Amino acid sequence: MKNYTITVNGNVYDVTVEENGSSAPAAPRAAAPVKAPVAKPAAPKAAAAGSIEVKAGAAGKVFKIEKNVGAQVKRGDAVVIIEAMKMEIPVVAPEDGTVASINVTVGDAIEAGAVLATLN
Repeated sequence: MKNYTITVNGNVYDVTVEENGSSAPAAPRAAAPVKAPVAKPAAPKAAAAGSIEVKAGAAGKVFKIEKNVGAQVKRGDAVVIIEAMKMEIPVVAPEDGTVASINVTVGDAIEAGAVLATLN
C-alpha cells in the first residue's frame, strides 16, 4: 500500500492506495466527498415574455447579449452568446420575430435547455 496526499480545489486529502496483487482492499483515510458546483437555471428577469422561447443548447456562462428587447430578429440571428469549454456558442432565434424579453445577464451560469430570451 502507498500513501498519497492529494489536493483538489484547495482541499487536501490523505489517501491510501492498494497496489495490484494485494488481497485486502484499502479504504481511503479522511477523504471527504467533493461537491461539484451546480449551475443554477436562468431566472426570468423581464415581465413581458413572448411566446417563442430561445433556449440554450449547452450548459455554460452567458458571455454576451447580442440583441436587446424590441429588436427585430430573423431566423438564425444570434440573440445571446454563451461560453462553454472556452468556446463562444451563439444561441440563435428559432424563427423571425421581435425580442420580447432577455431572461439572463452577462456572467450568469446556465444549464442546457434554459430559456435565455423570448420572441413575439
